[in-house]
Amino acid sequence: MKVAKFKKLCEILDRHNREPGKLIPILQETQEAYSYLPEDMLAFIATSLGLPPARVYGVATFYAHFTLAPKGKHVIRLCNGTACNVRGSMSVYDALLAKLGLTEEKHTTDDMLFTLEMVSCLGACGLAPVVMVNDDIYGQVTPEKAVELVDAILEQEK
Repeated sequence: MKVAKFKKLCEILDRHNREPGKLIPILQETQEAYSYLPEDMLAFIATSLGLPPARVYGVATFYAHFTLAPKGKHVIRLCNGTACNVRGSMSVYDALLAKLGLTEEKHTTDDMLFTLEMVSCLGACGLAPVVMVNDDIYGQVTPEKAVELVDAILEQEK
């Protein structure tokens, strides 16, 4: 186990006085620092807080906000709620899968630039179908517009 890897985590734990009642804020800050919650860090958190590892893992997997897998630099969330689905979100999904070279099982590109997630609701039904790229919302997205969004990001990344 590399000590340097856990340096930020130790700082987070110390900032919260290693209080078991602060588990969720600790997990939030850990995910923010590392972009996901690696299994070895969940075990370290459990030991540091004196909690059973199953409890820490249970909290980390219960809340949709937390992820146990690394995500790409740009997270694309596609709504598939009723309004978005009726207005064609699945064709947008298929276009994004093809553009990014992803599958229903593989959600993150090999270069760690993009992660594609299907979500139940983004709270903008009137704009259906809706795509959220990082913190930006795009409404009435067509398959072509979705590909253009990816192309624009790729251009910025050059």
